[in-house]
Amino acid sequence: MEANKAGVVERLQEAKRKSGKTYRQLAEETGLTNAYVAQLLRRQAQLKPLTAPKLRAALPELSEELVREMMNPPWRSYHPDLIQEPSVYR
Repeated sequence: MEANKAGVVERLQEAKRKSGKTYRQLAEETGLTNAYVAQLLRRQAQLKPLTAPKLRAALPELSEELVREMMNPPWRSYHPDLIQEPSVYR
């Protein structure tokens, strides 16, 4: 799953790069915050159905497949060394 997440995130970041827009510009165009746009494009937040058309308009390079993927709940993952840290279990 981790390789899949990395691949999806890379494709999302490539769409942003091709647009030449900053997170702030994307936020202004979509009416979202720049932090939320960044989370969406890193698969750390879930894209809501009402927001999808705005993001597609701002990033025309986003494929329908990527938009559907972004509407799924985000993946959570942890570095194996963190899981062994005792304070994680407290």
